[in-house]
Amino acid sequence: MKITDVKTFVVANPPPQTGGRYFLFVKLTTDGGVVGYGEAYDAAFDPHLTAKLIEDVASRYLVGRDPHDIENFFRLCYSSGFSQRPDMTMMACCSALEMACWDIIGKEAGQPVHKLLGGRVHEGLRSYTYLYPASGSADPLATDTPKNVYNDPELAAAAALEAVRQGFTAVKFDPAGPYRVQGGHQPLLTDIDLCARMVRAVRGAVGTRADILFGTHGQFTAAGAIRMARAIESADPLWFEEPVPPDQIAAMAEVARATSIPVATGERLVTKHEFARVIEARAAAILQPNLGRSGGILETKKIAGMAEAFGIQIAPHCYCGPLVAAANIQLAATLPNFLVLESIKTWDGFHAELLKKKIEWDDGYVIPSDEPGLGVELDEAVCEANPWSGDMLHLEMTREPIRF
Repeated sequence: MKITDVKTFVVANPPPQTGGRYFLFVKLTTDGGVVGYGEAYDAAFDPHLTAKLIEDVASRYLVGRDPHDIENFFRLCYSSGFSQRPDMTMMACCSALEMACWDIIGKEAGQPVHKLLGGRVHEGLRSYTYLYPASGSADPLATDTPKNVYNDPELAAAAALEAVRQGFTAVKFDPAGPYRVQGGHQPLLTDIDLCARMVRAVRGAVGTRADILFGTHGQFTAAGAIRMARAIESADPLWFEEPVPPDQIAAMAEVARATSIPVATGERLVTKHEFARVIEARAAAILQPNLGRSGGILETKKIAGMAEAFGIQIAPHCYCGPLVAAANIQLAATLPNFLVLESIKTWDGFHAELLKKKIEWDDGYVIPSDEPGLGVELDEAVCEANPWSGDMLHLEMTREPIRF
């Protein structure tokens, strides 16, 4: 069996843009006509450029080769151009293609990917949701009203109650202020006060029916993060996400030692090598690899294995499209140290339209598919009908200096 063809899709995600502004998919075809799909999570460049990079990587290291040779393909990508070091964009390309290879392998074997990775240890996968407004964009920067679920305690509490009504037992929100390119800062007292009021309001609304996942994305210095953690500890959040910039592992470990809230990190890390630094430093109790970036399914299985040996849990990240979601599900089903799955409503809305068959979700739990491969099929007609033509990136940080 050989890979003979590669095709990419850059798909616009319409409002409310749950999971980002666009999705980047790849399709591989074998000489026997078997098709596999994958998805890249890369936000550093225009997605059309990344699509070209995926095609280049495939032409160099995959076309004409057997898709079963996953380990060798990863090593070719990791060492491309005399590099041999973690590279976020290369790993996004590698992850998408590797994911598509597993889809093909499963289809050829007539087995879901989870059967090829050791089999299920979970029948259902607990999932969480962001707090979403009742209507309008999920992006606070795109809203016309000053109050939203990210800065108003009452609106956040109402959204959390609605999530609980739907069946979720964990809700996430990011009320801690802007993400700026200048790096970590000390939070303003007004920001600390708002976060404390937001967390208290949500806890008061949901009681013990749902965990609170407190999202930050590298906004703070270690000292600033510790101050923030002390202000919200009484509401007992399940995690404090990426409290300092992701490359400051020692600072993150300092935060982890200073708070009772478990620290979570990983959406901006790639390969076992970067995750190993977090594990060695005891910088986090929860790892959040994104399979569209981390290095692929097999690489993330290794990351999860390392974490398991240290009592660290896995909560796969998925602020992207339904193919990463499908890969997350297949892998998570096999992990003894799985904690919770980011869902972003992947069984509903545009995510579901992109698939020929919905991801199954029941009362807060995702049900892993037993269909061969990833268990889903991309609807290429929907992809072709929704091309991305914008100039913004998947996610953006505040570029200009902020007055503190």
